[in-house]
Amino acid sequence: ERPRMKTNQLIAALAADTNTVSRPINRQLWMAIAGGAIVAALIFFFGVGPRPDVAAALETPRFVYKYVLTLSLFASAFGLMLHLARPEAVPSGWLAALAIPPVLLIISVIAEFFLVPSSAWSMSFMGKNAIVCLVLIPLLSAAPLAAVMWTLRDGAPVHPVLTGAVAGLVAAGIGATLYATHCQDDSPFFVATWYGLAIIIVTAVGAVLGARLLRW
Repeated sequence: ERPRMKTNQLIAALAADTNTVSRPINRQLWMAIAGGAIVAALIFFFGVGPRPDVAAALETPRFVYKYVLTLSLFASAFGLMLHLARPEAVPSGWLAALAIPPVLLIISVIAEFFLVPSSAWSMSFMGKNAIVCLVLIPLLSAAPLAAVMWTLRDGAPVHPVLTGAVAGLVAAGIGATLYATHCQDDSPFFVATWYGLAIIIVTAVGAVLGARLLRW
């Protein structure tokens, strides 16, 4: 009769197996996000292009702050996704980091209320390219989201809907960063309203895909 494996031996074996799997899935996710970002960038530069005054816009704080918001969203969501791809507890630090982009956005919106006359609030909220924003951010997020979702199937996420939603945030961070280079609406009012809605759309798509594709 074969000896039974003791509990501590089983735990050690599972931990060793997790360590051997976690490194490859992290590397695969880095490669997937790089490939998806390259495809999105090619679509952007050949199909959309930067705004005509991008050089001058880079000298304005509102334009640069859009990158602060979108890149902080990408970085915090990607860090959380790397952990969600493995069957481990999600570190509270990464969950807290995901709150940084909305906090920064709220601060900028509050500052805008004081800096912009109330008569201009409506125009700042609506901007000139709201529909374009709602179309292009999801479009530019599609390739990164597809690449990441495909790769996550090789992982072992225990929260498929949450993992898919966070993957959507990662992809939306890339799409929004690229779109920010084209967008001529720099007001935090516009960013909070239309970038926010576009990001929610991509996140919802990621959650639905996660529920369908990432279940064990």
